[in-house]
Amino acid sequence: MVFRIEVTPHDIMASRFAISPLIVTKHALWILSGRREAGEWRAWIARMREPYERLLLTHPGLVPMVALFRERYYNADFPAPPPTGVNTPFEAEIAVVRATPVARAHAEITRNLEGAPRLPRPVMDVLFSPEVVRLFAEALSAIWQEIVSPAWPRFHAILERDVVQRAGRLATYGWGAALDDLNPRVRWRPDGVIEVFSREKEETHRLDGRGLLFIPTVFPTGIGSYLESHWPYAISYPARGTGVPPETPDGLAGLIGRTRTRLLLELAAPATTTQLVSLLELSLGTVGGHISALRRAGLVTGSRTGRGVLYHRTALGDSLVSPSGLRS
Repeated sequence: MVFRIEVTPHDIMASRFAISPLIVTKHALWILSGRREAGEWRAWIARMREPYERLLLTHPGLVPMVALFRERYYNADFPAPPPTGVNTPFEAEIAVVRATPVARAHAEITRNLEGAPRLPRPVMDVLFSPEVVRLFAEALSAIWQEIVSPAWPRFHAILERDVVQRAGRLATYGWGAALDDLNPRVRWRPDGVIEVFSREKEETHRLDGRGLLFIPTVFPTGIGSYLESHWPYAISYPARGTGVPPETPDGLAGLIGRTRTRLLLELAAPATTTQLVSLLELSLGTVGGHISALRRAGLVTGSRTGRGVLYHRTALGDSLVSPSGLRS
Protein backbone atom coordinates (compact mmCIF):
# COMPACT_ATOMS: atom_id res chain seq x y z
CA MET A 1 0.00 0.00 0.00
CA VAL A 2 1.07 3.59 -0.61
CA PHE A 3 -0.07 6.87 0.83
CA ARG A 4 0.69 9.95 -1.18
CA ILE A 5 1.35 13.54 -0.14
CA GLU A 6 0.76 16.06 -2.91
CA VAL A 7 2.93 19.17 -2.63
CA THR A 8 3.24 22.50 -4.40
CA PRO A 9 6.20 24.90 -4.74
CA HIS A 10 4.71 26.94 -1.85
CA ASP A 11 5.03 23.93 0.45
CA ILE A 12 8.84 24.12 0.34
CA MET A 13 8.72 27.58 1.92
CA ALA A 14 6.27 26.39 4.58
CA SER A 15 8.08 23.13 5.39
CA ARG A 16 10.39 22.99 8.39
CA PHE A 17 12.39 20.68 10.62
CA ALA A 18 11.92 20.13 14.34
CA ILE A 19 13.63 18.25 17.14
CA SER A 20 11.32 16.42 19.54
CA PRO A 21 12.62 14.91 22.79
CA LEU A 22 9.21 13.29 23.29
CA ILE A 23 9.24 11.47 19.95
CA VAL A 24 12.82 10.33 20.58
CA THR A 25 11.67 9.06 24.00
CA LYS A 26 8.86 7.04 22.42
CA HIS A 27 11.28 5.64 19.84
CA ALA A 28 13.67 4.67 22.65
CA LEU A 29 10.76 2.72 24.12
CA TRP A 30 10.32 0.87 20.81
CA ILE A 31 13.95 -0.27 21.02
CA LEU A 32 13.98 -0.95 24.78
CA SER A 33 10.87 -3.12 24.48
CA GLY A 34 12.41 -5.20 21.71
CA ARG A 35 9.78 -4.15 19.16
CA ARG A 36 12.58 -2.89 16.90
CA GLU A 37 16.20 -3.96 16.53
CA ALA A 38 18.67 -1.73 18.36
CA GLY A 39 21.20 -1.76 15.53
CA GLU A 40 24.30 0.20 16.44
CA TRP A 41 22.67 1.25 19.73
CA ARG A 42 22.98 -2.28 21.14
CA ALA A 43 25.58 -1.35 23.77
CA TRP A 44 23.55 1.66 24.97
CA ILE A 45 20.36 -0.40 25.15
CA ALA A 46 22.18 -3.08 27.15
CA ARG A 47 23.19 -0.44 29.71
CA MET A 48 19.61 0.86 29.90
CA ARG A 49 17.99 -2.57 30.29
CA GLU A 50 18.05 -2.60 34.10
CA PRO A 51 16.45 0.84 34.59
CA TYR A 52 13.86 0.01 31.92
CA GLU A 53 12.86 -3.24 33.62
CA ARG A 54 12.61 -1.40 36.92
CA LEU A 55 10.28 1.18 35.38
CA LEU A 56 8.08 -1.61 33.98
CA LEU A 57 7.32 -2.63 37.56
CA THR A 58 6.54 0.87 38.82
CA HIS A 59 4.60 2.46 35.93
CA PRO A 60 1.40 0.64 34.93
CA GLY A 61 1.10 2.57 31.66
CA LEU A 62 4.30 1.17 30.13
CA VAL A 63 3.19 -2.36 29.23
CA PRO A 64 -0.12 -1.23 27.64
CA MET A 65 1.67 1.51 25.66
CA VAL A 66 4.20 -0.98 24.29
CA ALA A 67 1.34 -3.37 23.44
CA LEU A 68 0.06 -0.77 20.96
CA PHE A 69 3.28 -0.64 18.93
CA ARG A 70 2.66 -1.99 15.41
CA GLU A 71 5.23 -1.92 12.65
CA ARG A 72 4.01 -0.05 9.52
CA TYR A 73 0.41 0.13 10.78
CA TYR A 74 -1.33 3.06 12.42
CA ASN A 75 -0.04 3.84 15.91
CA ALA A 76 -1.96 6.15 18.23
CA ASP A 77 -0.64 9.70 17.85
CA PHE A 78 -1.55 11.21 21.21
CA PRO A 79 1.34 9.70 23.25
CA ALA A 80 3.86 11.57 21.07
CA PRO A 81 2.26 14.28 18.90
CA PRO A 82 4.36 16.38 16.52
CA PRO A 83 6.03 19.36 18.24
CA THR A 84 4.87 22.94 17.79
CA GLY A 85 8.35 24.47 17.64
CA VAL A 86 11.85 23.75 16.37
CA ASN A 87 13.27 22.91 19.81
CA THR A 88 10.28 22.35 22.07
CA PRO A 89 11.35 21.16 25.56
CA PHE A 90 10.10 17.81 26.80
CA GLU A 91 8.04 19.45 29.55
CA ALA A 92 6.04 21.45 27.01
CA GLU A 93 5.48 18.39 24.82
CA ILE A 94 4.31 16.16 27.66
CA ALA A 95 1.89 18.92 28.74
CA VAL A 96 0.21 18.56 25.33
CA VAL A 97 -0.08 14.81 25.92
CA ARG A 98 -1.66 15.35 29.36
CA ALA A 99 -4.25 17.68 27.80
CA THR A 100 -5.48 15.01 25.36
CA PRO A 101 -9.25 14.43 25.73
CA VAL A 102 -9.85 10.86 26.90
CA ALA A 103 -12.44 10.33 24.15
CA ARG A 104 -9.83 11.13 21.48
CA ALA A 105 -7.30 8.83 23.16
CA HIS A 106 -9.81 5.97 23.19
CA ALA A 107 -10.71 6.59 19.53
CA GLU A 108 -7.04 6.48 18.50
CA ILE A 109 -6.45 3.32 20.55
CA THR A 110 -9.47 1.67 18.89
CA ARG A 111 -8.06 2.48 15.45
CA ASN A 112 -4.60 1.31 16.58
CA LEU A 113 -6.01 -2.11 17.53
CA GLU A 114 -7.99 -2.71 14.32
CA GLY A 115 -6.97 -6.05 12.82
CA ALA A 116 -4.58 -6.87 15.68
CA PRO A 117 -4.83 -9.95 17.94
CA ARG A 118 -6.82 -9.25 21.10
CA LEU A 119 -4.65 -8.14 23.99
CA PRO A 120 -4.83 -9.57 27.55
CA ARG A 121 -7.72 -8.29 29.65
CA PRO A 122 -5.54 -6.32 32.15
CA VAL A 123 -3.93 -4.46 29.23
CA MET A 124 -7.30 -3.67 27.63
CA ASP A 125 -8.60 -2.44 30.98
CA VAL A 126 -5.81 0.15 31.13
CA LEU A 127 -6.14 1.16 27.48
CA PHE A 128 -9.84 1.95 27.80
CA SER A 129 -9.76 3.34 31.33
CA PRO A 130 -10.43 7.03 32.09
CA GLU A 131 -6.81 7.22 33.35
CA VAL A 132 -5.04 6.06 30.18
CA VAL A 133 -3.80 9.54 29.19
CA ARG A 134 -2.35 10.19 32.64
CA LEU A 135 -0.75 6.73 32.84
CA PHE A 136 0.88 7.09 29.41
CA ALA A 137 2.19 10.58 30.23
CA GLU A 138 3.67 9.38 33.51
CA ALA A 139 5.32 6.41 31.81
CA LEU A 140 6.86 8.56 29.08
CA SER A 141 8.08 11.09 31.67
CA ALA A 142 9.80 8.28 33.58
CA ILE A 143 11.53 6.95 30.44
CA TRP A 144 12.69 10.48 29.62
CA GLN A 145 14.01 11.27 33.09
CA GLU A 146 15.67 7.93 33.83
CA ILE A 147 16.93 6.84 30.41
CA VAL A 148 16.82 9.43 27.61
CA SER A 149 17.58 12.72 29.36
CA PRO A 150 21.14 11.78 30.45
CA ALA A 151 22.03 11.02 26.81
CA TRP A 152 20.15 14.00 25.36
CA PRO A 153 23.15 16.30 24.67
CA ARG A 154 24.62 13.66 22.36
CA PHE A 155 21.25 12.82 20.83
CA HIS A 156 20.53 16.50 20.22
CA ALA A 157 23.87 17.01 18.47
CA ILE A 158 23.10 14.14 16.09
CA LEU A 159 19.63 15.50 15.32
CA GLU A 160 20.74 19.11 14.96
CA ARG A 161 23.46 18.13 12.50
CA ASP A 162 20.95 16.23 10.36
CA VAL A 163 18.47 19.13 10.44
CA VAL A 164 21.06 21.70 9.33
CA GLN A 165 22.20 19.59 6.41
CA ARG A 166 18.81 18.34 5.20
CA ALA A 167 17.06 21.71 5.59
CA GLY A 168 19.80 23.26 3.46
CA ARG A 169 19.29 20.66 0.77
CA LEU A 170 15.52 21.23 0.77
CA ALA A 171 15.87 24.99 0.49
CA THR A 172 18.61 24.88 -2.14
CA TYR A 173 17.79 21.88 -4.30
CA GLY A 174 14.15 21.01 -3.55
CA TRP A 175 12.18 17.97 -2.48
CA GLY A 176 14.15 15.37 -4.40
CA ALA A 177 17.44 16.24 -2.72
CA ALA A 178 15.91 16.41 0.77
CA LEU A 179 14.09 13.07 0.44
CA ASP A 180 16.75 11.21 -1.55
CA ASP A 181 18.16 9.19 1.38
CA LEU A 182 15.40 9.76 3.94
CA ASN A 183 14.28 6.12 3.95
CA PRO A 184 13.81 3.34 1.35
CA ARG A 185 10.05 3.53 1.98
CA VAL A 186 9.90 7.18 0.88
CA ARG A 187 10.04 8.19 -2.77
CA TRP A 188 9.83 11.57 -4.49
CA ARG A 189 7.98 11.75 -7.80
CA PRO A 190 8.84 14.64 -10.13
CA ASP A 191 5.12 15.36 -10.63
CA GLY A 192 4.98 16.76 -7.08
CA VAL A 193 4.07 13.72 -5.00
CA ILE A 194 5.78 12.17 -1.97
CA GLU A 195 5.03 8.45 -1.78
CA VAL A 196 5.32 6.51 1.49
CA PHE A 197 4.89 2.73 1.41
CA SER A 198 2.94 1.26 4.33
CA ARG A 199 0.50 -1.51 5.24
CA GLU A 200 -2.42 0.85 5.74
CA LYS A 201 -5.03 1.67 3.14
CA GLU A 202 -4.05 3.83 0.18
CA GLU A 203 -4.70 7.51 0.79
CA THR A 204 -3.83 10.84 -0.81
CA HIS A 205 -3.20 13.97 1.26
CA ARG A 206 -2.70 17.52 -0.01
CA LEU A 207 -0.52 19.99 1.85
CA ASP A 208 -2.19 22.99 0.13
CA GLY A 209 0.62 25.34 1.14
CA ARG A 210 0.80 24.22 4.78
CA GLY A 211 4.16 22.54 4.28
CA LEU A 212 5.48 19.38 5.91
CA LEU A 213 7.17 19.03 9.29
CA PHE A 214 10.24 16.76 9.28
CA ILE A 215 11.23 15.23 12.65
CA PRO A 216 14.50 13.26 12.83
CA THR A 217 15.10 10.57 15.43
CA VAL A 218 18.33 8.92 16.55
CA PHE A 219 16.87 5.40 16.57
CA PRO A 220 16.30 3.02 13.61
CA THR A 221 12.52 3.12 13.85
CA GLY A 222 11.73 3.65 10.18
CA ILE A 223 9.23 6.22 8.92
CA GLY A 224 6.43 7.60 11.08
CA SER A 225 3.69 9.86 9.80
CA TYR A 226 1.17 12.32 11.23
CA LEU A 227 -1.56 12.93 8.68
CA GLU A 228 -4.53 13.78 10.88
CA SER A 229 -6.31 17.13 10.55
CA HIS A 230 -5.72 18.15 14.19
CA TRP A 231 -1.90 17.78 13.87
CA PRO A 232 0.59 19.50 11.58
CA TYR A 233 1.31 17.11 8.70
CA ALA A 234 4.61 15.53 9.72
CA ILE A 235 7.05 12.70 8.99
CA SER A 236 9.58 11.29 11.44
CA TYR A 237 12.67 9.55 10.08
CA PRO A 238 16.06 8.21 11.29
CA ALA A 239 18.75 10.90 11.22
CA ARG A 240 21.91 10.32 9.24
CA GLY A 241 24.65 8.97 11.49
CA THR A 242 23.67 7.30 14.72
CA GLY A 243 26.32 8.98 16.83
CA VAL A 244 27.70 5.60 17.88
CA PRO A 245 31.50 6.03 17.90
CA PRO A 246 32.76 4.64 14.59
CA GLU A 247 35.61 2.15 14.47
CA THR A 248 38.93 3.98 14.38
CA PRO A 249 41.36 2.77 11.67
CA ASP A 250 44.55 1.81 13.54
CA GLY A 251 46.89 2.93 10.76
CA LEU A 252 45.40 6.42 10.54
CA ALA A 253 45.22 6.68 14.34
CA GLY A 254 48.93 5.91 14.50
CA LEU A 255 49.59 8.74 12.05
CA ILE A 256 47.44 11.59 13.38
CA GLY A 257 46.18 10.27 16.73
CA ARG A 258 42.94 8.55 17.75
CA THR A 259 41.06 11.74 18.66
CA ARG A 260 41.75 13.47 15.34
CA THR A 261 40.85 10.26 13.53
CA ARG A 262 37.53 10.11 15.45
CA LEU A 263 36.89 13.73 14.56
CA LEU A 264 37.48 13.05 10.86
CA LEU A 265 35.13 10.09 11.02
CA GLU A 266 32.39 12.17 12.69
CA LEU A 267 32.72 14.74 9.92
CA ALA A 268 31.30 12.32 7.39
CA ALA A 269 28.39 14.73 7.87
CA PRO A 270 29.13 18.43 8.52
CA ALA A 271 29.02 19.58 12.14
CA THR A 272 29.70 22.65 14.26
CA THR A 273 32.27 22.76 17.06
CA THR A 274 29.48 22.65 19.64
CA GLN A 275 27.98 19.54 18.04
CA LEU A 276 31.40 17.87 17.95
CA VAL A 277 31.87 18.61 21.65
CA SER A 278 28.71 16.60 22.42
CA LEU A 279 29.44 13.85 19.91
CA LEU A 280 33.02 13.31 21.08
CA GLU A 281 32.38 14.16 24.74
CA LEU A 282 35.44 16.43 24.85
CA SER A 283 35.99 20.02 25.98
CA LEU A 284 35.43 22.95 23.63
CA GLY A 285 39.12 23.87 23.80
CA THR A 286 40.25 20.35 22.94
CA VAL A 287 37.92 20.06 19.95
CA GLY A 288 38.87 23.54 18.76
CA GLY A 289 42.57 22.68 18.91
CA HIS A 290 42.14 19.51 16.90
CA ILE A 291 39.96 21.28 14.31
CA SER A 292 42.64 23.96 13.87
CA ALA A 293 45.32 21.30 13.34
CA LEU A 294 43.21 19.43 10.80
CA ARG A 295 42.43 22.66 8.94
CA ARG A 296 46.12 23.54 8.71
CA ALA A 297 46.77 20.08 7.27
CA GLY A 298 44.07 20.61 4.65
CA LEU A 299 41.90 17.75 5.94
CA VAL A 300 39.00 19.87 7.16
CA THR A 301 37.43 23.12 6.03
CA GLY A 302 34.62 25.29 7.36
CA SER A 303 31.81 27.45 6.04
CA ARG A 304 29.95 30.05 8.05
CA THR A 305 26.24 29.46 8.66
CA GLY A 306 24.62 32.28 10.60
CA ARG A 307 26.62 32.81 13.79
CA GLY A 308 28.47 29.49 13.62
CA VAL A 309 30.85 27.58 11.38
CA LEU A 310 29.97 24.22 9.85
CA TYR A 311 33.02 21.98 9.41
CA HIS A 312 33.36 19.20 6.87
CA ARG A 313 36.09 17.03 5.43
CA THR A 314 37.99 18.04 2.32
CA ALA A 315 38.68 15.59 -0.52
CA LEU A 316 42.04 14.88 1.13
CA GLY A 317 40.31 14.19 4.44
CA ASP A 318 37.88 11.83 2.69
CA SER A 319 40.75 9.93 1.07
CA LEU A 320 42.56 9.48 4.40
CA VAL A 321 39.47 8.04 6.09
CA SER A 322 38.75 5.82 3.09
CA PRO A 323 42.09 5.18 1.34
CA SER A 324 40.30 3.18 -1.39
CA GLY A 325 39.02 6.56 -2.60
CA LEU A 326 42.53 7.34 -3.88
CA ARG A 327 42.49 4.24 -6.08
CA SER A 328 39.01 4.68 -7.56
